[in-house]
Amino acid sequence: MVERMKGKVVLVSGGASGIGADTARFVVREGGKAVVADRDEAKGRAVAAELGANGLFVTLDVTQEPSWQKAVAETTAQFGGLHGLLNAAGVGVRNDIETCTLAEFRRVNDVNSLGTFLGCKHAVPAMKASGGGSIVNISSVLGLRGAAYAMAYCASKGAVRTLTKNVALYCAFMKYNIRCNSVHPGYIDTPMIVPALQATMGNMTGKQFLEELHPLGRLGQPKEVADMVLFLLSDESTFSTGSEFVCDGGLTA
Repeated sequence: MVERMKGKVVLVSGGASGIGADTARFVVREGGKAVVADRDEAKGRAVAAELGANGLFVTLDVTQEPSWQKAVAETTAQFGGLHGLLNAAGVGVRNDIETCTLAEFRRVNDVNSLGTFLGCKHAVPAMKASGGGSIVNISSVLGLRGAAYAMAYCASKGAVRTLTKNVALYCAFMKYNIRCNSVHPGYIDTPMIVPALQATMGNMTGKQFLEELHPLGRLGQPKEVADMVLFLLSDESTFSTGSEFVCDGGLTA
């Protein structure tokens, strides 16, 4: 064990599965403590149970401010501080500018961008009180470029990208010793993309189509993104803030 996260407490939204769950596992593997925060209590508790005494599950609806306040308070009460936040909770919907409903647009942006805003807002004071820390926001390659049939998702992830820079600059200006960076994955093999995998794209399956978008010829795995997140949460990245870290198998290249 390298113990890159020794002495650090990390709160992970969307921690019950995918990138969030693997990040929580890696934090504990590297000597830290991880709080698995999610609406899915059964899966979240199962992940936290894997982590033993260094894990904790808290119920979190990222769209509700009182839920964030409670999650941060439970984290600091249980582990004595907060040094890292991963905003990994997210939803994706296929839509376009003509057919997207207002309710659909609000739902995607409430989870992806509003949820990230609330996480940053309530983590910063707790991190400041703990001597500093690192925030990592999961955006997407679709926060860097457009896509005709992912309009609401692109808008929400673009907001995450710019929000990250604002949080980073504010914390730097205030001398809080808090960094904030965004991670931009390509298509990762998580439950979010299951509908796309099951679709048909011309003469290809959805899985084949998405694999061919990446020059490396495959989908990414959650642990590959979690490895990048761990680097940003750790003290190995102390001169990185307000930056975009792409993990996309060459897609944007």
